[in-house]
Amino acid sequence: MKRIKRAPSVPKHIEVQKIKENHVRLNVYPYESGYGISIAHPLRRLLLASTSGYAPVGIKIDGVLHEFDSVRGMLQDVAEFIINLKGIRFRVKNPEVESLTLEYHFTGPKEITGADLHNEEVEIVTPDTFLASLNEDADLHFWLILKRGIGYVPSEELREELPEGYIPLDAFFTPVKRATYTIENILVEDDPNYEKVIFDIETDGQVEPLEALKEAYGVFMDQIAIFNSELNVVESGANAALSNEDRILLRKIDTLDLSARSYNCLEKAGIEYVGELLLMDRKELKNIKNLGKKSLDEIDEKLAELGVDLSSMDEEKRRALLEKINSIKGNQG
Repeated sequence: MKRIKRAPSVPKHIEVQKIKENHVRLNVYPYESGYGISIAHPLRRLLLASTSGYAPVGIKIDGVLHEFDSVRGMLQDVAEFIINLKGIRFRVKNPEVESLTLEYHFTGPKEITGADLHNEEVEIVTPDTFLASLNEDADLHFWLILKRGIGYVPSEELREELPEGYIPLDAFFTPVKRATYTIENILVEDDPNYEKVIFDIETDGQVEPLEALKEAYGVFMDQIAIFNSELNVVESGANAALSNEDRILLRKIDTLDLSARSYNCLEKAGIEYVGELLLMDRKELKNIKNLGKKSLDEIDEKLAELGVDLSSMDEEKRRALLEKINSIKGNQG
């Protein structure tokens, strides 16, 4: 006879096995029957679609006007050179950098591989990948724009973003090469219907597999955080009808999709709600510890997207809003 439960059991074991470089296998258990796929499937989707990586989005080659051109002394034409370039994967040494331009200059005779693109700003995680063959007459001078992103963006969508003279490149950002899972039944006490999730994660070396999983988990939590925010708003309003503006003001800042650096600075400053941010002037924001200009600009952009302007709010209403937010915080504490 099946025992009555008040809540599903929570898995207590996770085993991490390193299969090879940039490839790990995780065993997580025990899950209640049916819970394994509920967790594993969305994480797999997010690993493949939402893990961020770096990729070249544009290239400028001295003396070259378009991708169907050629370079004197280089065996490959520009189109083949670009195809080879797509096989080279870059790890940016400063993880806070979102975009950078790299400059390279080679003369022949020389066989260029990924290892030759290593410099103070980037490490090449595919050093043996072939790029081009130069003879003694070759003088190859080119610039690459490297950006951070997720998924795949075709070159046609990047053309307008590039400076003049750059050829747009199809951007393959995803650093996860493989993310698969299997589910096995395991015996817990006398019940054979519990589940073990076996996750295989392999990356191209830009990020470690566990770092990729951590990022996917963060994206997963960000995506469902809106439910928690909205439920808190409903509870705090004691079932009262809330205007759309009130709902925005009482949203938590984790629904703004801020970068980790910006969010962490605000969290450490004790700021939890959008209304708190909107009530702060530029000077107050600048005084938040470690909040730089880039983060300030990002916060301004996110708040502008909300379409709420509190500049005309009188002092009494501002005070009432702060009291409501502080009351919610107090109830949560």
